[in-house]
Amino acid sequence: MRGATTASPCPLYHDAVELIGRRWTGAIVAVLLETGPLRFRQIAQAVPDLSDRLLAERMRELETRGLVTRTELEVGVEYALTEMGRDLEAAVTELRAWARRWLAR
Repeated sequence: MRGATTASPCPLYHDAVELIGRRWTGAIVAVLLETGPLRFRQIAQAVPDLSDRLLAERMRELETRGLVTRTELEVGVEYALTEMGRDLEAAVTELRAWARRWLAR
């Protein structure tokens, strides 16, 4: 289209997509939305093919960004979504519906 300006993406939108779109991050958030708080090993079992090293990296990042809380237990650690993390539920639900509609073909 002539004379149309190219819209640049909103920096906050871009940041959100980069955060949640990182490999395995969306799956981790979806699991925590479905189940509530889980221990590290439970998350690892719920997300097949995810290495412990990468899971630890993603959990640190989610905690640093404020989406997840990390609670030290007598034995192990438990992770739970914060209010900010739980607020992704509508977006995750819509993305699942979109995937079923368009990617299941």
